[in-house]
Amino acid sequence: MSRKMMLGLCLLALAAPAAAEKLFVSNEKDNSVTVLDADSLAPIATIKTGTRPRGIVLSPDKKSLFICASDSNHIEVLDTQSLKIVRTLASNPDPELFDIDPAGKTLYVANENDNMVSIVDVAGGGVTGEIPVGVEPEGMAVSPDGKVLVNTSETTSMAHFIDIASHQVAGSVLVGSRPRFAEWTADGSKVWVSSEVGGSVAIIDAATHKVLQTIKFPIPGIPAGQVQAVGMALSKDGSLAFIALGPANRVAVVDQKTYEVKKYLLVGQRVWHLAFNGDESKLYTANGVSNDVSMIDVKALKVIKSVPVGRAPWGVAVAP
Repeated sequence: MSRKMMLGLCLLALAAPAAAEKLFVSNEKDNSVTVLDADSLAPIATIKTGTRPRGIVLSPDKKSLFICASDSNHIEVLDTQSLKIVRTLASNPDPELFDIDPAGKTLYVANENDNMVSIVDVAGGGVTGEIPVGVEPEGMAVSPDGKVLVNTSETTSMAHFIDIASHQVAGSVLVGSRPRFAEWTADGSKVWVSSEVGGSVAIIDAATHKVLQTIKFPIPGIPAGQVQAVGMALSKDGSLAFIALGPANRVAVVDQKTYEVKKYLLVGQRVWHLAFNGDESKLYTANGVSNDVSMIDVKALKVIKSVPVGRAPWGVAVAP
């Protein structure tokens, strides 16, 4: 091949547009997952699922989307390229939220009705163990090194630190009322835990299990009872954290280092969960009462647009 032809091919490759990312949204009341183009928010597909899909999580390679079909008492696996449900995994009753280990081999599932965390082998598709935790487990977060699992228990208002090797609870931390979600910082040094009824976020030192800071979200003109901290998304560069505030219809923007609330972004009604796109230039929100999703420009800290999806959108994820 001549140098001229090689140069032409290289220029052509550079000019070719990157493959568009896809936004996946679980619709709790429609028993479906909506798929949108992550750039334009144009609809791509609607996929029927089991009953009451809530938590969704991507495999580390982004090829599979795992879906908690809560009232069907199982987990479904969606191929993110073919957009087809390809497998069903066992689960104990009422799976709600879960997380996957960095190797993509094990799911840790909060089973709300039986106060257990189920351990699910992805390859085998079965439950291989159970870890007893507090009442109404919900939030689940595996540490970046895959060694520690944090589970939040709504009724006991605690975050439980679980040693993954031994499956034993190594410590429990009292947080605000009705903790909903947990998220590790990218360096694994801290865990952020949101509390819905408490309307707050606790930042916990992962080594000492001590609460370093509690953030509240007073919003002028909004009753305190409507400020309910639920889903979160922490930027990998350690700069910003985004907190969904439920029926306050806002996302709080927080400085990860100073814990200062920098701004509130008005989105749809009862904002529930959040997800970044691949380069974290965009953030997406699932708005459970207005039945739509909103797109946020992260650099500008501005809501770009909202589009309708199914009824009661709950979980959100972005894949290539």
